[in-house]
Amino acid sequence: MHGESEFASQVIFGWDPLWVSSILFIATYALIVSEKINRAIVAGLGAALMIALGVLNQQTAISGVDFNTLGLLTGMMVIVAITRGSGVFQYVAVWSAKKVKASPWGILLMLSLVTAVFSSLLDNVTTVLLIAPVTLLISHELKMDPYPFLFAEIFASNIGGTATLIGDPPNIMIGSAVNLSFNDFLFNLAPIIPVIPALTLGIIYLIWGRSMHATEQARARIMRFKEREAITDPLLLKQSMFVLALVIAGFIMAQPLRLEPATIAMFGAGLLLLLSNLKSSADEQSEEVHKTFGRVEWITIFFFIGLFISVKGIEEAGVLRILADGVIGFTGADLTVLSLAILWVSAVASAVVDNIPFVATMIPVIKSMAPTFGGAENLMPLWWSLALGACLGGNGSLVGASANLIVAGFAERAGHRIRFLKFMLLAFPMMLLSIGIASFYVYFRFL
Repeated sequence: MHGESEFASQVIFGWDPLWVSSILFIATYALIVSEKINRAIVAGLGAALMIALGVLNQQTAISGVDFNTLGLLTGMMVIVAITRGSGVFQYVAVWSAKKVKASPWGILLMLSLVTAVFSSLLDNVTTVLLIAPVTLLISHELKMDPYPFLFAEIFASNIGGTATLIGDPPNIMIGSAVNLSFNDFLFNLAPIIPVIPALTLGIIYLIWGRSMHATEQARARIMRFKEREAITDPLLLKQSMFVLALVIAGFIMAQPLRLEPATIAMFGAGLLLLLSNLKSSADEQSEEVHKTFGRVEWITIFFFIGLFISVKGIEEAGVLRILADGVIGFTGADLTVLSLAILWVSAVASAVVDNIPFVATMIPVIKSMAPTFGGAENLMPLWWSLALGACLGGNGSLVGASANLIVAGFAERAGHRIRFLKFMLLAFPMMLLSIGIASFYVYFRFL
């Protein structure tokens, strides 16, 4: 921490950096939540103002950007952008629907399972980008309301994404900040994950499942789908599966290999770009690479860059130190109380605002608590509480996680608008139930 002294002299008109950074950060946060202006624009302007008003200098601002998170996200986005061209995700969705003889409840179960598994291995944002359009197609053929299917998939994507380092952006950020490996997340968070969707799907069955029926003709239409036809490029499929297997093996072996997750993801992206373009001419390669990079969610990447710089601003001005002291004082420096408080607060906060900015703010707050609890190694229950709270809390409302907004966008384009309040009235209590289960897990496993 550079402290206020280094930056106080630089802040415009000699204003107090504590107040300038706080007002800027709150204004940025409010605009992100309002969704009136694209979040990448808001985060970028907020970051630029932190530097322009003198809260940070450019060098310190750049030091606040977590390039490991950005590299991991970008690398995985490139891999998935190329892989989806093979048609494998559509194949899996159609194959799943046919495996259950096109029974509506069976399809909901299978698509939820596929969403949860893909969300843990790729990431939940990418997964819903691939699964939601197929779900809308299948529900249209069944002549059924897609809402129960999409509702279940939103929950499955956030729950599945909680299980691994790469599954959900908050985990990527926590893993990078605390140097936690793929295996750390798998060992500490994955054991609780199967319990939560089982309960969630039980509730969904009681609400919708028993009344889900489709005509024989509609089911016959689904059974006539030929999943093999979804595979448009068999060679690309083999190349993609090879690289994906290599990348996941790399994540598992990251510590002995002494490699960061971003390096592994970027290596996989580069290798797959090379393999998929080997037989093309130089001009065709340029066009293909251009197309692939066009599919990367640059809005998310630039949102992260701006957000990291804004958080660095309030950290350098001493705002987060004050916040951390307040939290420790409120919980009486009791690790058990603090862990459970972080779990519940991050869950509720992540339902109200997107979980990414919340986690970006909390990471330095928790890091600064290390001296109180006798060193960074004693903070592990707090990190697992933050990961569970932020990822599962994303299910509480439509704005809770990026994946939710993507599903809502697809539904709206297909003429099936998901209402904010209708979703939240059911999703929020179900999310609180999952946090209740997580509380028992955190208490008995880590405390």
